[in-house]
Amino acid sequence: MEGYIPISYLNDFIFCPRSIYFHQLHGELSTRLYHDKPQIEGKAAHTTIDEKRYSTRKNIFQGIDVYSEKYRICGKIDLFGVEAGLLTERKKHITNIYDGYVFQLYAQYYGLTEMGYDVKSIRFYSCDDNKTYPIKLPFEDKKMQKAFEDTISKINSYDLKNFIQTNNKKCENCIYEPLCDQSLC
Repeated sequence: MEGYIPISYLNDFIFCPRSIYFHQLHGELSTRLYHDKPQIEGKAAHTTIDEKRYSTRKNIFQGIDVYSEKYRICGKIDLFGVEAGLLTERKKHITNIYDGYVFQLYAQYYGLTEMGYDVKSIRFYSCDDNKTYPIKLPFEDKKMQKAFEDTISKINSYDLKNFIQTNNKKCENCIYEPLCDQSLC
C-alpha cells in the first residue's frame, strides 16, 4: 500500500534506519546473499504461518494482511484467535522484548481493531523455548504508546543523509554492515 509504513520497519528503524535503505536496495535479490543464521532460522520458524498451515480452525486467523488508516501502517499478523481476542506474534527465540517488537504488535493491534475485531490481549510467543510474554495493550501503557507514535513520526520525517549511528553493537550485529559506509566497525 503506497504511503503506508510496513510494520516490519518499526523494529528495523529502531535498530538502525539505514538497514531499511539496504533492505530496499536488495529488493527482490535472494536473501541468501545477505541473511545470516538468525534471519534464516526466523524465516523458517514463520513458514507454517506464511503458508497458513499453523491451524485449520476457522476462528484462528494466520498471516492475514492488516492496515491502520490512523497510523498509515500495513503488514501481516501472525496469529489472532477471534473468539479469545488474542493476538500473538511469534518469534524464533526471545531473549529480550525490544521496543520495536512491541511497536510491531501495537501496529497489528490497531490494524485488527480498525477492521472491527475485538483484540482483548496481545503477546509474544518464543518458539524455541515455548514461552509466552504478555504485553499490555497500547491504552494500558501510555509511555509505550507515546514512544510508538513518536517512532512513526520519526520514520515519516527521516532523512538518511543526516543519520549517524552511535551504537557500535548495532553495527557489529547488522547483516548489512559490510555494505554500509557509515559502519562503526
